[in-house]
Amino acid sequence: MTFSPELEERFSKLLNSYPPGRTRSAVVPMLLYAQDEVGCVSQELIEEVARRCGVTPLQVDEVIGYYSMLHRKPLGKFHLQVCTNICCQVVGGEDLYHHASKALGLGNKQVTKDGLISLEEVECMGACSWAPAIQVNYDFHHGVTPERLDQLIAALRDGSYKQRAS
Repeated sequence: MTFSPELEERFSKLLNSYPPGRTRSAVVPMLLYAQDEVGCVSQELIEEVARRCGVTPLQVDEVIGYYSMLHRKPLGKFHLQVCTNICCQVVGGEDLYHHASKALGLGNKQVTKDGLISLEEVECMGACSWAPAIQVNYDFHHGVTPERLDQLIAALRDGSYKQRAS
């Protein structure tokens, strides 16, 4: 599998940061970095990460099944996740998810026809103190109201949304 020179360099640094025999620890970050570049976790990607980390494809597949941030199908350019765990739910997280679903015309893990936005209901973002929380790609938004969500969706659609520096 071919990756960009930047990703190859990142992989190399990552694998070299672990002691010999411990490269299996690189599986999750490698999958995340590759998913960002290629759009989803394919069987080819699973096999490549397994080869590079010295594990079996089955072990990589098990990791993918455990972590909800790894996706087998392509996401939208902007992946909108809405937390509906108890802390968020108590202050409107579930209502916020239904609001997003209606506004976007999407169900859970679906993507708009133009590939711009995908929607996912998630169990917990670890932002309970700032509930309700949503995430757009890697950007967290806390204390989100339906009005603020509408503004975010509009910004995603019209191109005015600015990713925060990572």
